[in-house]
Amino acid sequence: MGLMDRLRGEFVDIVEWLDDSRDTIVWRFPRYQNEIKMGAKLVVRESQTAVFVNEGQIADAFPPGTYTLQTRNLPILSTLKGWKYGFNSPFKAEVYFVNTRQFTEMKWGTQNPVILRDAEFGVVRLRAFGAYAARVVDAQRLLRELVGTDPQFRTEEVQEYLRQLIVGRLGGALATAGVPLLDLAAHQDAIGRQLAGVLTEELAEVGIAIPKFVIENVSVPPEVERALDKRTGMGAVGDLDRFTRYQAATALEEAAKNPGGEAGAGVGLGMGMAMGQQMARSMAGESTTPAPASAPPGGTEPPPLPAQTQWFVGVDGQRQGPFDLGGLAQQVGAGTLGPQTLVWRAGMTQWQPAGQLPELASVLASVPPPLPPQ
Repeated sequence: MGLMDRLRGEFVDIVEWLDDSRDTIVWRFPRYQNEIKMGAKLVVRESQTAVFVNEGQIADAFPPGTYTLQTRNLPILSTLKGWKYGFNSPFKAEVYFVNTRQFTEMKWGTQNPVILRDAEFGVVRLRAFGAYAARVVDAQRLLRELVGTDPQFRTEEVQEYLRQLIVGRLGGALATAGVPLLDLAAHQDAIGRQLAGVLTEELAEVGIAIPKFVIENVSVPPEVERALDKRTGMGAVGDLDRFTRYQAATALEEAAKNPGGEAGAGVGLGMGMAMGQQMARSMAGESTTPAPASAPPGGTEPPPLPAQTQWFVGVDGQRQGPFDLGGLAQQVGAGTLGPQTLVWRAGMTQWQPAGQLPELASVLASVPPPLPPQ
């Protein structure tokens, strides 16, 4: 190799990037102390943006296309270098290729539940997960705010930051949507579009947009799931009368499978009779619900009978009773109750002779007078 060939080898003729990965967002062209020759070819492919950086300061940016690097298409770099008169010398500059395609392999999920207030279930804890797409819309802002001097900026370096931002905005999006818990599945697309807009607006300062946001699943704690299952089961039962007959028939079938034991036979016989009567009424078109007691003529229910006072009688030093007035009359007829017999009822402070109580006068009226002396 001659001297001129070695000198040519010190200069870069073609500046380009062929991406062989699926997760690289920014890639720095490896100059290795070589200088870029003025007049070199810059190839920027679709979904790429090339940004020139001179001594840490962002200069010119190029969209997709093929360019011959001259001072006229490097106006900012020419100013920084001081090429006022079109001096066509090699130059040193860092070239960053920024990938502007959509990165769709981005996942998100809530490590901790999001607490929301639901109109029907009260305060509930939700977990959710899904996917989203991210795209660079401002390469220069991305280099300033996130990349810095990283020679290969990958999605894993920004994915955790985006996940935290998503989880932080998820609760607000679900709350402002005003969608009941049971209707979240039907509104996941609308909530996803809302979140995509909110996140894009917030990420504008770092040059990233979220064109697509997908909520794959929203789940509730196990205790809420069990409550929902019970509610679903009650709705599936429908007619409780038919469900009761079905349960009785199932129990009868189980009893028939276990004929041993008098208790099982008695239960089976009783349930069989009840089922037969119920089926007979159903076939006759009668309601299986017990009919209410008919009201007496006049359409009003009679008041309940008043409770009778209970009395205790002292006979030969022994307490007997309690007796109502009818029972006391029987005691009078038997000769065990007279005017001098001690009696007591609730509310009295002590035992008293029956003849001293006006309320027992009607009972004692049948007591015969004492026999005359012989």
